[in-house]
Amino acid sequence: MGAVMFYHLTQRSLAETLRMLVDKSLANGWRVAVRGTNPAGLEALDTALWHGPPDSFLPHGIAGGAHDAAQPVLLGTQATSANNAQCVMAVHNAEVSPDDAATMERVCILFDGHDEDALAHARGQWKALTGAGVKAQYWSEESGRWEKKAEA
Repeated sequence: MGAVMFYHLTQRSLAETLRMLVDKSLANGWRVAVRGTNPAGLEALDTALWHGPPDSFLPHGIAGGAHDAAQPVLLGTQATSANNAQCVMAVHNAEVSPDDAATMERVCILFDGHDEDALAHARGQWKALTGAGVKAQYWSEESGRWEKKAEA
């Protein structure tokens, strides 16, 4: 059973944080599914990932293409991913279940600390997941660098 990591974004953008976490996941040899709820938001992330710094190319695609199974990073709205991911990055209030934590090496929940709906959703997910016995960590960047603030 993998851990669920909650990332409370207050300083960096979603795209910047996602890039950092995806880089680390790929370095671990994991395929990544970026799970969102908003197709337009996923398209914006897709564009941001393609236009990142030249020295940090992240091979990825949006679900629904001919080569989904071959993508190291696949962005989509479905609970399952065609790329056989070992890591899920949940964005835009996408749901994460205890089953996700049980079958993945890592689950990351990224949420905007300036959005009250996103904060409420993340709190609800923390309660549901930890209540189901899932190990979780809460990370905050409010000091300007990532710090672990809680663990359950």
